Parts: sequence; C-alpha cells; structure tokens
Amino acid sequence: MRPGDPDAVEQLFDAVAPRYDRLNDLLSLGLHRHWKRQLVRSLRPVAGERWIDLCCGTGDLALELGRCVRPAGAVVAIDNAAAPLDLARQRWNGQPWLPVEFVQADAQTTGLPPAAADGVVMAYGLRNLADPEQGLQELHRLLKPGGRAGVLDFNRLPASGFAADFQRFYLRRMVVPAASAVGLRDQYAYLEKSLERFPNGSEQMAMARRVGFAKATHRSLMAGQMGLLLLSRER
Repeated sequence: MRPGDPDAVEQLFDAVAPRYDRLNDLLSLGLHRHWKRQLVRSLRPVAGERWIDLCCGTGDLALELGRCVRPAGAVVAIDNAAAPLDLARQRWNGQPWLPVEFVQADAQTTGLPPAAADGVVMAYGLRNLADPEQGLQELHRLLKPGGRAGVLDFNRLPASGFAADFQRFYLRRMVVPAASAVGLRDQYAYLEKSLERFPNGSEQMAMARRVGFAKATHRSLMAGQMGLLLLSRER
C-alpha cells in the first residue's frame, strides 16, 4: 500500500473498522484514550462552541467533544471511510443527547464553509493524508479568527537513538504480530511506512505557519512516541 493514497487509506480503514477500537486498546494499553483526553484538555472546548473532528474514525474523540460543548454547542465529525462512520453512529445512538453529526467527506476538502468552527481536531489522520500541508490549510480555513486546533499522531523520530529503536520494536514486534493474529497484518504494517513520509514536529510547525497559523507548538508524548501539534489562528 502506498502511503497517502486516499483510496487505499479509505479501504484500509473500512477493513480494520470492526476491530479498530479493540486493537487500539490492546496495543496502546488503553493509553490512546488518555492522549485524546490530553488533546481535548489542551484545547479547552466549552459549552456552546462549534467544533470539527477531522478523520474522526469510530467517533470517540467527537463524542468527548460533544460532552464538552453540550447543550448549545455542536460537533461535526468527518471521515472519508464509511465503515468507521457506521460504528461511530452506532456509538452515538447510545447517547443521542450529545450534539454530534457524522459526515462522510475528505478531510482535505470538507466542503464546509470557512470560519465555521471555534476549534478543529484531528487524531491519527494527518499522517494518512495525501498532502499533510493541505490538511493543515483546511484546518486553518475552517477556524474562526482566534480559533484553536490540535493534531495528535505518532511522532516521526530521528533514525537512530533509543526512542527510534523502541518505536521500530513496538511497530514490528508488537503491533504487526497482534494485527496478524486477526488477519490484519498488511493494514498495520502500513503504519511504519506511513511514518517514513510524515513530517516531524519541527516540520509540522513550519508547515502550520506557512498556511497562516499565528501560533504553532509541538510537544512529545510517551517518551517521544506520540506528538501533539497545537495551533491557533490570529484574531
């Protein structure tokens, strides 16, 4: 699979959707939920605001945002793959009081109006886009003046060093074998390939400033294994 190929990425997430949440819980020891909560805490969504979740997957982050902005706020959750969205809607059906709408669309060209949101998030999606800089451009376009955004993803590390060695060990010796056991070897072997073309933290900050963000900071999580890019638009 060629990293960044939108059709291939859509097919990948359609294939892994039924086991996606269980595998994420297993492979991260449940920490992916903690990292997403860190993302939300860093951005401080409040009741009445409008938020957009790009590459929303099975909807856990969108529903968390819904809890923050209810009752008068709204969340639009977008993904290009149908199967994860179906699971997200099923999850929402158990808590329909949360103001979340799920939409199938491309995160790089959402079709939403400009300045539509107080905040935008993207968790584990930027790395899979055909053009990550265009993805950041869309985040900027969607934000109101003074809005804030956050991107959570794996951190691309230097080729050498303990952190990089651990990341390779984790992906090759833990992630791929666990995925193989449920018939998803190729889909999860893609993860390491996708990191090879992914901008590192400094490059992400530079890209964000090029597309117009007034502030861009990147910080590492889990001893450098994950990265959190925090952005704000000029008022």
